[in-house]
Amino acid sequence: MSMTITEKIMAAHAGKDRVSPGELINCRLDLTLANDVTAPVAIKEFSKLGLDHVFDPDRVVLVPDHFTPNKDIKSAELALCVREFARSYSITNYFEVGKMGIEHCLLPEQGLVLPGDMIIGADSHTCTYGALGAFATGVGSTDLAAGMATGECWFKVPESMKFIYHGKMRPWVGGKDLILYTIGDIGVDGALYRAMEFTGEAIQDLSIEGRLTMCNMAIEAGAKNGIIAPDEKTKAYVEKRAKRPYRFYYSDPDAAYAEVKEYDVSRIEPQVAFPHLPENSRPVSEAQGIELDQVVIGSCTNGRIEDLRIAAQIIKGRKVNPRLRVIIIPGTQEIYLQALREGLLEAFVEAGAVVSTPTCGPCLGGHMGILAKGERALSTTNRNFVGRMGHPESEVYLCGPAVAAASAITGMITHPEEVMGGAD
Repeated sequence: MSMTITEKIMAAHAGKDRVSPGELINCRLDLTLANDVTAPVAIKEFSKLGLDHVFDPDRVVLVPDHFTPNKDIKSAELALCVREFARSYSITNYFEVGKMGIEHCLLPEQGLVLPGDMIIGADSHTCTYGALGAFATGVGSTDLAAGMATGECWFKVPESMKFIYHGKMRPWVGGKDLILYTIGDIGVDGALYRAMEFTGEAIQDLSIEGRLTMCNMAIEAGAKNGIIAPDEKTKAYVEKRAKRPYRFYYSDPDAAYAEVKEYDVSRIEPQVAFPHLPENSRPVSEAQGIELDQVVIGSCTNGRIEDLRIAAQIIKGRKVNPRLRVIIIPGTQEIYLQALREGLLEAFVEAGAVVSTPTCGPCLGGHMGILAKGERALSTTNRNFVGRMGHPESEVYLCGPAVAAASAITGMITHPEEVMGGAD
């Protein structure tokens, strides 16, 4: 019987020939993940089990990225809890400050998540790794504790939705714009507990970075996971990083889907999501002229080297508008170094932006750019809920790196062509 890529990965990890939507199964895990906010809760629950070992110290990943470097005493205590657990249980993949990065940028970079994997993380954006052809989803900290102990987790097999993107993208349009447009179409609950499978020639044209961005925001449509079938780009990306075997899975041509959506990407402009939901997505042409207090370029959604290159292409040789603050956050130390070597950081600083060490920072209202009452930010992050980046009476607009960079120059939401004169 035919299956989707999501169903095939789940069946393989459940030791079954096939699975069907709605079926409850127990799956073997390839990787478990937690950060400095979610790991302490999982560690507390894990300690109740009375175990002296995790299921595999090589397959538990701990990344203190949300409030690190520590911003206050409470965050320092959370980080200490994670650090001591990593030492006590000989966790191989614990990333201390200086080595750490934003978790969903770091794990693909380090070759820790691979095609065909079954991955859970105590962070909702764990769905990012579906860009490599893996099943990856966020779970609660108690489920994560059980996963660290047993190497297994139970799931209800989700229905799958197929999203087909036809045509060629316009200049300055990328993965962030495609996913914002999609969420704007189906809504923040439009894929509730479903697998979002992205396909079509426009997806094939996307870089791995662009694909990671799209799968990262599957959760913003309520999805259980986002996934893209692996191809030659995937192979080139993971081949030089993988430290263990991996497997490519593909949906059968006659696999059943709960729904199929098709889009002509040549009709999609760069997108901006208005407050206070990612589904409030509109073309940038409908947002032009909205004045800003802050621009943020970074996060697990758009903190990769491609994003920084796009931003630098627009910002280099220009000046940040004096009415606002611009914060650039490379996703990992490796990305930071690459941006340094390419002169991107120099371009940002000379323009009047500030460059941060890798951290989630302002995305969750943590630190490095909190908004005051009445302030308005444009950000390449993934959520713009009420109070997400600071004061409940502040506003967050979402966009891709090109729109963010152009807007940093003008001081208001701006199409990149306004700054670049139509150049791509």
